[in-house]
Amino acid sequence: MAGRVEGKMAMVTGGASGLGAATSKLLVAEGAKVVVADINLKGAQEVAEAINADAPGSAKAVELDVTSESAWQTALDEAVAFMGGLNILVNNAGIGGSAPVEDETFENWKKIQSVDLDSVFLGCKYALGHMKAHQPGSIVNISSIAGLIAGHNMGAYNAAKAGVWLFSKSVALHCAKRGYDIRSNSVHPTFIRTPILESLLARAEDAETKLAKQVPLGRIGEPDDVAYAVVYLASDESRFVTGSEIKIDGGISAM
Repeated sequence: MAGRVEGKMAMVTGGASGLGAATSKLLVAEGAKVVVADINLKGAQEVAEAINADAPGSAKAVELDVTSESAWQTALDEAVAFMGGLNILVNNAGIGGSAPVEDETFENWKKIQSVDLDSVFLGCKYALGHMKAHQPGSIVNISSIAGLIAGHNMGAYNAAKAGVWLFSKSVALHCAKRGYDIRSNSVHPTFIRTPILESLLARAEDAETKLAKQVPLGRIGEPDDVAYAVVYLASDESRFVTGSEIKIDGGISAM
């Protein structure tokens, strides 16, 4: 089905690579305009240029430090000026973390919460002001299977991604209570072939094999596996879906 988000206006954070880049490209392929937002402006520009090569005028790169309140306001203003509005927000930017509680530093704990969770709060808070003028709308927050299943050595990441999961539900209820036709949902991937995962795989020769063995389907996911779920939640196909979570984990959570 082509044109699943035809005429919609989207902003994707962490759009310079990985899930954000795949999502930005697929949203445009399905008819949307997109603002590719990232602290890595050069990377975001490369993604936007690649998109525009096939669909001229469909994408724009914007620099965004997702931990900065003022940067969010500026980036959203730029996005609205480019697209003429906003009705899709994909909060994808994030960082990983792997340290047991006794070894974790408070400084790194705060950094992970800031990038992975505070950013989602800021994005939702300030995007809603624009999205209300262009309903129906959809907020898609990228959490993680680690937001639903804990690990012994990822307490800070578990906490942040679990926060994204429950916060997404709160935003959904807020919008419904106010009578907005704006939905909010979360997406929970497991191991997906992104630059963050590739750096982990490079540490050991058999790392990918070991990770794949943890997944019932026996393989690592691809960025498009997540991007297609985002497109569904961003589209009107999911118009009765809010406050929900989609697990893209190859069956891990079924065990």
